[in-house]
Amino acid sequence: MTLEIQNLLPVYFEEERKSTSEIWGKERSFSNGDLVNIVAPSGTGKTSLIHFLYKMRESYSGTVLYDDKPLQQFSREETAALRKDHVSIILQDMRLFEEQTILENLEIKRQLSPYHPQERIIEMARRLGVDHRLNALAKNCSYGEQQRSVIIRALLQPFDVLLMDEPFSHLDNANSKKATELILEETAHRKALVIFAELEKAGSFPATHLYHL
Repeated sequence: MTLEIQNLLPVYFEEERKSTSEIWGKERSFSNGDLVNIVAPSGTGKTSLIHFLYKMRESYSGTVLYDDKPLQQFSREETAALRKDHVSIILQDMRLFEEQTILENLEIKRQLSPYHPQERIIEMARRLGVDHRLNALAKNCSYGEQQRSVIIRALLQPFDVLLMDEPFSHLDNANSKKATELILEETAHRKALVIFAELEKAGSFPATHLYHL
């Protein structure tokens, strides 16, 4: 799957922002296997970019295209299919069902978009050190435990593109490294494109493309 952005700019940014950004106002094209690290200090539109690429918001000028089709032209049904089978996301605001257990949150995702068997949930939870929290309510888990669970949730579905907005903001270096290794294994297996937006350059992420927002 190809992802292209053409002259993209949030409506709340002035045109001058294009002159200092390597993403806003530029033409960029990415495809399967690309590992894209976007360094985006606070206030430069990092979360907005990820939301635009997932069609959570459309408050921008310019064009986002998946396989040459403008995202703005996707119907609700096409958008749902895109998110179900082709584009997964790790959001900064984790959006877990707080009154459900971590396992229930993950199982809901797995059943909606089947890719892995249930045993893989246990394996990934063990890898990230949250297997002992699977039966805990999400609201009773720490931010770090929730974030690791959200990473697992994103990896349970089929995808060609993985969008990540500060996926390790609540993790220490050791847990960030474990999560990065798991993400890279899953994305390599699928030959997926990864868009990783972070405040600083991610040292453990072997980017094939590096841009400053």
